[in-house]
Amino acid sequence: MQPNSSSVDPADVARFEQLSASWWDPRGPMKPLHQINPLRLRFVEEQLQGAGQSLAGLRVLDIGCGGGLFSEALAQAGAQVTAIDPSPGVIDVARIHMKESGLTIDYRSQTAEDLAASGAQFDVVCAMEVLEHVVDMPSFVRTAGSMVRPGGWFFAATLNRTLKSFALAIVGAEYVLGWVPKGTHQWEKFITPAELEDAMEDAELQARARAGVVFNPLRAKWSVSRDTDINYMMSARRS
Repeated sequence: MQPNSSSVDPADVARFEQLSASWWDPRGPMKPLHQINPLRLRFVEEQLQGAGQSLAGLRVLDIGCGGGLFSEALAQAGAQVTAIDPSPGVIDVARIHMKESGLTIDYRSQTAEDLAASGAQFDVVCAMEVLEHVVDMPSFVRTAGSMVRPGGWFFAATLNRTLKSFALAIVGAEYVLGWVPKGTHQWEKFITPAELEDAMEDAELQARARAGVVFNPLRAKWSVSRDTDINYMMSARRS
């Protein structure tokens, strides 16, 4: 039964449920996520280090965790991770892989709204490649922000809504190169950095840093860049 939520898109949940068995295949449909995962972790660690902190010992929430790629990276860095996703199938996959990896992660098939209603608070809340899949992005960010403790952090990674992102992230990645299944993304749900900053401000989060993530076809490698026209990451903090 689909949980009641202002942010969950049932079609997207069903789509990722169908891909659950291939989540940990580095050559499968999740290949781009496997490749950019180290960049996402490094961005989080560098932001924390700049404030004299590290992930070790911090209570971290990974919203929309899927099969657990980022959750496991956070746990390996020493964080106490709670990871949620509305899809029971991908949570089952995440739990199985966690046991194989010898890690401890609190996986829950739950929506952000349901967890927030419990009054849960975390040092760090992450929403990686999630915002472009929710129904109401500003409402989702308010919900996520409500779980960031005073002085805590919010991290997001998403796709910019530009002509360049339509050409490369939709036409190129889905229809020409076949990096991800067709229909994975809807360009009209992509989010500009200005829109995300406005949502953060409305959630009483202060934007701190922004970085782009780009793919070099000659080197077949992803890297962090100032170019935020397609993929980008942002950090924010609650005062």
